Amino acid sequence: MSEKITIKDLAQKPDLLMPGHRLCAGCAAGTIVRLVLKATRGPTIITNATGCLEVATTIFPYSSWKVPWIHNAFENAAATASGIEAAFNAMKRTGKGPLAKYEHVDVIAFAGDGGTYDIGFQALSGAFERGHDFLYILYDNEAYMNTGIQRSGGTPRCAWTTTSPAGSVIPGKREWKKPIARIAAEHEIPYVATASPAYPIDLVRKVRKGLEVEGPAFIHVLSPCTRGWRYPPEKTIKIAKLAVETCFFPLWEAEFKDGEIVYTLSAPSERIARKPELKKPVEEYLKLQGRFSHLFRPKKREDLINEIQQWVDREWKLILKRCGKL
Repeated sequence: MSEKITIKDLAQKPDLLMPGHRLCAGCAAGTIVRLVLKATRGPTIITNATGCLEVATTIFPYSSWKVPWIHNAFENAAATASGIEAAFNAMKRTGKGPLAKYEHVDVIAFAGDGGTYDIGFQALSGAFERGHDFLYILYDNEAYMNTGIQRSGGTPRCAWTTTSPAGSVIPGKREWKKPIARIAAEHEIPYVATASPAYPIDLVRKVRKGLEVEGPAFIHVLSPCTRGWRYPPEKTIKIAKLAVETCFFPLWEAEFKDGEIVYTLSAPSERIARKPELKKPVEEYLKLQGRFSHLFRPKKREDLINEIQQWVDREWKLILKRCGKL
């Protein structure tokens, strides 16, 4: 990365997402976007898939965005970003158009889990294959929150949603969360990372790195949702941090170098790799969220909690192997 970013830098940079939006109290998406925009280098264009972020920040006739912003459908954020990048390249090549004078324009696509894991995956995979130079930010609140808390490919196993209700027979969603960041890395794009709003410097550093690489970059950011995850608004950052500390959501980077995908652990997860005793049991993460309350009452489901812990341990071991730690 061309420069080191500090807390002081973040405080001094102006906010490009302004107050007055309608995001829920405790919603992590607003925090994530503010941090992402503090990493931009200059001229920036945002494309935003339908979802909570789009609806809450642009209720007509108002907008919270201080940069050019385009709303697109659920399924085509990556296709829209591809078109913006292609138009910019054409303007630079011909010397004509409003963007021709700029050396670079940061093109950023924001989409939730529904618009990434599911509806938007075809456009995303195609953009990766074509090599368009833009940054895709997945803010993952693990369900279709904007349309009524329906399960998505990013919803964890056993989580309650309106389409995966928890009862005596079926304890929430039956399937495991899709490993979307690893799937992105397997496209052999220049840069992939996971990030959390609980670690703002790490998040901003990764965004800047994703903007600076030549070609597509993908950052998967966990975005706790007070409404869908069923927890008090003031616990958003605590829960985001616990996701990392339990290794439910480890932090890492993957870069495609010399024909090889090179994985690296980020500092918060690197500390756990060095001192495994720092890894907290996943139960500490689950018990704070109402969407998992059926695992603890009226009877504690040790079998399902253990099953989730085994999945976490397996996924963590896989990342450790890819990062050369095992």
